[in-house]
Amino acid sequence: MLTSVVLLWICVFCFILCLRCRRPKNFPPGPPALPFLGNLLNLTVDNPIQDFEKLRKSYGNIYSLFFGLRPVIIINGLQAMKEAMVTKGLDFAGRPQDTFVCHTTEGKGIILGDYGPRWKEHRRFALMTLRNFGLGKQSMEHRILREIQYTVNTVEKSIGKTLSPQLMFHNAASNIICQVLFGTRYDYDDEVIKVIVQCFTENSKISNGPWAMLYDCVPMVRKLPLPFTKSFKNIETCQKISLRWVTEHKKTRIPEKPRDFVDCYLDEMDKRGNSGSSFSEEALRMFALDLHFAGTDTTSNTLLAAFLYLMTYPHVQERCQQEIDQVLAEKHEASFEDRHNMPYVQAVIHEVQRVANTVPLSVFHSTTKETELMGYSIPKGTIIIQNMSSVLNEEGQWKFPNEFNPENFLNDQGEFFKPEAFMPFSAGPRMCLGEGLARMELFLFIVSLLRKFKFIWPEDAGQPDYIPVYGVTLTPKPYRMKVQFRTTL
Repeated sequence: MLTSVVLLWICVFCFILCLRCRRPKNFPPGPPALPFLGNLLNLTVDNPIQDFEKLRKSYGNIYSLFFGLRPVIIINGLQAMKEAMVTKGLDFAGRPQDTFVCHTTEGKGIILGDYGPRWKEHRRFALMTLRNFGLGKQSMEHRILREIQYTVNTVEKSIGKTLSPQLMFHNAASNIICQVLFGTRYDYDDEVIKVIVQCFTENSKISNGPWAMLYDCVPMVRKLPLPFTKSFKNIETCQKISLRWVTEHKKTRIPEKPRDFVDCYLDEMDKRGNSGSSFSEEALRMFALDLHFAGTDTTSNTLLAAFLYLMTYPHVQERCQQEIDQVLAEKHEASFEDRHNMPYVQAVIHEVQRVANTVPLSVFHSTTKETELMGYSIPKGTIIIQNMSSVLNEEGQWKFPNEFNPENFLNDQGEFFKPEAFMPFSAGPRMCLGEGLARMELFLFIVSLLRKFKFIWPEDAGQPDYIPVYGVTLTPKPYRMKVQFRTTL
């Protein structure tokens, strides 16, 4: 009798779970889901991008999956992406809060903070402050060019040898955003930089890996000592470093005379007082880490992808250098304004961003209200995932969608143009804060290095592997480069 009752309750429980995994009326289609697991078995957990593409062919540009019991919508293609992120941008501007990445940051950062008054205040403050500290201006250009000189010095030491550029580019990008945020730069072998880079790298891999997916899909395992706990320890380590930076600023700052982003935030806290303000030291620590990660990882990975392609497409590198020599001529150093006279270099940089697809699933969104997308009904709070590959490689949007070819950004007259489907920084209200800084960094780094050096794929390196390592960001597999001084300068 007891066995029968237990079996009956198990059947009832499984039936209820099956009902929970049924799609609501007029919800996007998708594969059948299993109790507990949802559609996890439909995905390769260490890199689901190819699976998303296969599902797109079966179910169309808008389809749904279940992560455990939670419905998720995958959007593909330019038309759907524009409707969701631009036309109805505010409807899709939320961030899912009960997820692994939000729990690691406690939902306090600018990137993962949910849409609302607190997020809007902090984003408005960040945009204003970054502009005041030179974003898009000559002062920022000078910071970048100074950092480039350290990179040049590092490259010069490897003439006649081979160089592994991974840490070099990561540290360079980190130092530029560090100077904006904290007024500090670090030597490339500094222990603080090493710790932060290691923590960010590990968290990037964990956050889009199988353990994070298990954390999101099976909440009952969250307290177990599984590998995802490493991310929480990494965030705690970075928080301690950030606390040290903020504490030092509090001791040395002069109110109303800010030296950097942190000083500006502390000034803003003074103005607002403690009466219910969303500005706090705790929020500042995560805010600064958010901006540091966003300003480091994507730029460094794009630079790594750029030099991988420049070495393995030497005719592209040579044509860039010819254009650089012609435009810069006797100029001492490049300026961001020079990009207007370098259509081919511009095309190459944008093509690298397209094929690198550094943030392949963007950052997950959620709906802020009940809405519609391409005729489907989407409930409030539904997780939205942007499949950026579907836009950056979409047939009909690009001349050569499935190969590296700068002609994708050149018209018939050889002039640079940007197709509508180019959106590596996403679009709409949650568009990347650091787009302007990233564009300036990529141009100045690539032009400055190509002007002075020739980069060669080493003879003993075998065939280049363009398939990146999957994570929150796509990272090129480690490689080495052979460097020579250019004979024609």
